[in-house]
Amino acid sequence: MSDEKDFDPSNASSAEPGSEAHASDPASQDDELTVDDILGAAQDADVADADAAADAALADAENAMLNDLKRLQAEYANYRRRTEEQREIEKQRTKGDVVKSLLPVLDDLDRAEKHGDLAEGSAFAVIAEKVRALVTRQGVESYGAVGDVFDPQRHEAIFQQPTPGATEITIIDVVEVGYQLGDVELRPAKVVVAVPAE
Repeated sequence: MSDEKDFDPSNASSAEPGSEAHASDPASQDDELTVDDILGAAQDADVADADAAADAALADAENAMLNDLKRLQAEYANYRRRTEEQREIEKQRTKGDVVKSLLPVLDDLDRAEKHGDLAEGSAFAVIAEKVRALVTRQGVESYGAVGDVFDPQRHEAIFQQPTPGATEITIIDVVEVGYQLGDVELRPAKVVVAVPAE
């Protein structure tokens, strides 16, 4: 019974660390870490590192996808532009082929006009005007007129006539008028030119 008497609750807090009194003291439990606390803290750090790594990987993947999307958009825009340009070239080429087939008709009309067969008001003159208007609406322009300066890029000289007093090569007669469609030359003008006499 003396053991019961010797027990003093005020001394329980000063009990040895391994004793029952020390285990039941809430203040001493806060200071000590358990195995679960240590493992939990390590897992929390690993989870935070894993979350940061996952966020970084996700950001990298998003940047890569965004760059791929931008590249694809640029490729599509270039493809669309090239397709439109090619379509326009093919359109001009097709139009040029059709107009080229009409060039002999235009030549015949020019010859008929030179010989006086296109009397104003006649049915033939009306048809000639309609054909010429149709060709003009398609964007065809004629070139090569008497008095123009000779341009070897646009004119084909079929005869050169030495002329005293001529200072530059000029056109003195047009055998066939030249035609162009936009920037495309359909046919060069065939001309007779005056060249300076030696």
